[in-house]
Amino acid sequence: MKFDGAFRPGQRIEGHITSPGYEHVKLEMLVERMDPERLFSYRWHPYAIDSAVDYSNEPTTVVEFHLEDVAGGTQLTVVESGFERIPLERRAEAFRKNDDGWAAQLESIQRHVAA
Repeated sequence: MKFDGAFRPGQRIEGHITSPGYEHVKLEMLVERMDPERLFSYRWHPYAIDSAVDYSNEPTTVVEFHLEDVAGGTQLTVVESGFERIPLERRAEAFRKNDDGWAAQLESIQRHVAA
């Protein structure tokens, strides 16, 4: 997803994922918190990729990006919480797919920072 502008708490953001194979997936998120250079968090519906399903009545998870100064640079910690509220019939798959997705995203971030 590409976004031009500043994030603000309470702002709803939507767009299509740009990762190959997932371009059809519309991502919707609600910005929870924005502390520049420290924290960015948002709510979303995890692994909501089936366009025939209305996920709007499901609970959301919260994704937090924490930045911390450490010796030699900056440490990024990503935490997604709230899976216990996701409907049981899709909870395990949503958790597994998001775990895989975050691992891939963190590798991309690491490559970008190292370049």
